[in-house]
Amino acid sequence: MNINYQKICQDLLKDLPERQKEIILHRFGLLAKTSKRETLESIGQSFGVTRERIRQIEEDGISKIKPKLKRYQKTFQYFTEKLKESGDLRKEEILLSQLGGGKYQPQVFFLLCLGDSFKRYPETKEFYSLWTINPNSLILAQKVINSFYDTLRKINQPISLEKLFLSVRPSLDSKILQSYLEISKIIQKGPQGLFGLKDWPEINPRGVKDKAYLVFKREKRPLHFKEVSNLIGPQALPQTVHNELIKDPRFVLVGRGTYALKEWGYIEGQVKDIIFKILKETQRPLPKEKIIAEVLKQRLVKENTILLNLNNKKYFLRDSQGRYQLNPRAKFGVRTI
Repeated sequence: MNINYQKICQDLLKDLPERQKEIILHRFGLLAKTSKRETLESIGQSFGVTRERIRQIEEDGISKIKPKLKRYQKTFQYFTEKLKESGDLRKEEILLSQLGGGKYQPQVFFLLCLGDSFKRYPETKEFYSLWTINPNSLILAQKVINSFYDTLRKINQPISLEKLFLSVRPSLDSKILQSYLEISKIIQKGPQGLFGLKDWPEINPRGVKDKAYLVFKREKRPLHFKEVSNLIGPQALPQTVHNELIKDPRFVLVGRGTYALKEWGYIEGQVKDIIFKILKETQRPLPKEKIIAEVLKQRLVKENTILLNLNNKKYFLRDSQGRYQLNPRAKFGVRTI
């Protein structure tokens, strides 16, 4: 729908006293040179009166404008239809962009404030500012978001929009469900297009270590710290990445400068510690071939390195059949670096 918002606003304001008109222009960011909405306090300081006096002047001006609104019922009906498409509510930032594009968002905001059918809810800790034509829609949105939250906490990993919808409320239209999610600060969309809780590193990566974590999750394989640095981007220096990987318990050193995620089943320690764990879990002597194969699942090392550790009698003993077992006198302490 082609709407001349600038012309509508000019028509609504043209008969107001100049001072009253100027105050409303400042209040709603309708000045040509700036689109910033000003507070009652700042406008009061500019005009040398109290914020309460500015509020009174604004209210009086809007009451004079109200009778003119019937001229633009088609415009308000268009706003209503757009909100109905999104489940009777929409995040303010998205709604203003949808209706006013990049140029006329202040005018759209002004008109929404004038329309009796539209109610604005300001930003809170849980929700972004939003507009609705039905307060009950916010109650429903809260219930849906809570269900989404419980689902995400249970599976403990980001999922696609489609899977999230199917797991919770498949009976509701996907466009409406997406509109509900958009107002939430608790559930957000991550850089990989998946949805999760706002404090998850996959959703809101903080610093180099979280960005490195996302790289590993995406690549699904062990990586050298220099490769991780390249995949993050020029802002991540190799040595910085290396330092973060060493300190963070989510990463395990599996080779020279090469790391993997602990959640993939990799364990901390040196090669001898891996051998110790293998033999302790089996509780029986094993041939070197079996030990080598198991260690190579955990570490990117040469077979000779494994054999050198196996032949250390301080930790391991070889029986008459060439199998290896733990030295009962050995003391193991896992080292992470």
